[in-house]
Amino acid sequence: MSQATLASAAGKLRAFDGSQFNVLAGFDGFVDEIADAVDKRADAARYTRLETISALAERIARAAGLSSNIELVVRQMKLGGNGPIMANAMLQAGCAVTYIGSLGKDHIHPVFADMAARCKACYSLCDPGHTDALEFRDGKLMLTKNHTLKEVNYPRMLDVVGLPRLQAAWSSAHLVALANWTMLPLQTDIWQRLLHDMAGVAVPPGAIIFVDLADPEKRPAQELAEALHLLKGFRKTHRVVLGVNQKESMEVGDALGLRLKPDEIERNAAQLRQALQLDIVVLHPTRNAACATEAAGAVLDGPYCPTPTLTTGAGDNFNAGFCVGLMAGLDTKELLAAGAASSGFYVRKGRSPASKELSAFLEQWAARYGDSSF
Repeated sequence: MSQATLASAAGKLRAFDGSQFNVLAGFDGFVDEIADAVDKRADAARYTRLETISALAERIARAAGLSSNIELVVRQMKLGGNGPIMANAMLQAGCAVTYIGSLGKDHIHPVFADMAARCKACYSLCDPGHTDALEFRDGKLMLTKNHTLKEVNYPRMLDVVGLPRLQAAWSSAHLVALANWTMLPLQTDIWQRLLHDMAGVAVPPGAIIFVDLADPEKRPAQELAEALHLLKGFRKTHRVVLGVNQKESMEVGDALGLRLKPDEIERNAAQLRQALQLDIVVLHPTRNAACATEAAGAVLDGPYCPTPTLTTGAGDNFNAGFCVGLMAGLDTKELLAAGAASSGFYVRKGRSPASKELSAFLEQWAARYGDSSF
């Protein structure tokens, strides 16, 4: 990676007109409460938080055989779920978004109201899930309540959206984002049904399907492998991209019988892409990222933020920036820069960047290239 790559990515994204690109995204939806776990409380207004996941684990371990109270302080309630966060970022980039997901059964939940109003079309299948997102300096814990998401299924989608409108959205979409396989227990069936019902639907040249798994540790390895092997079927019409973070990459590798090494992310991305026969695999830990295509591979360091404003949704914003880069025609290294810049802006500002802000962030990064404080 070099200053020239960052500057080149910024220039191409500045020329990108998102309004000319349609996005179809789904199928989850969560109400996120971003919270601190309290260590010590000074008074009604002041407290210190448990700074690390290890500190929380030690607190919980000391309660074994006894009992304990752990106070959570909610800092923010916001839209959540991989699909809505990524869709919201695509809206910020100027794209025309159709969203299908779990945003509210009888009415759209208020946290999604702004996103839904800005979408080209929005279809809600059921009530959202709920997440207590505990953020720490060394990571985050997502404590989820998913019971409503069993209603995210293909028959319900046909009832709410209808096959003609679903095929119309599919046919116009330059990007289809299939998010949160792990917490949608019937998503594999949805993929199978889409492969069948969309088989004869013409799509824009170069159309992309982007898949996000969302921490598949709790799902059986065989189920994960079977779902992932379905994806190559979409390559008849689309470029298929799998995005994973560091933890997810190791879980996928295990499910596929691969021996991945945590510190070899560029090699890992290439091995996963080859094993799954996909167009692109992108791997994004917190401090770096790697990408593998049939023709090339690349790795990128930074920009790492040691004191983030918000981390829940950082990966989804990386995915959005990466996908904007795909639609804008960026090369492999530039794609990583676009993803990292989108995530980097988000964790610093606590919101997704608008199109011009993403370009400006890349320009600032280029100007301060090599500055560890950026």
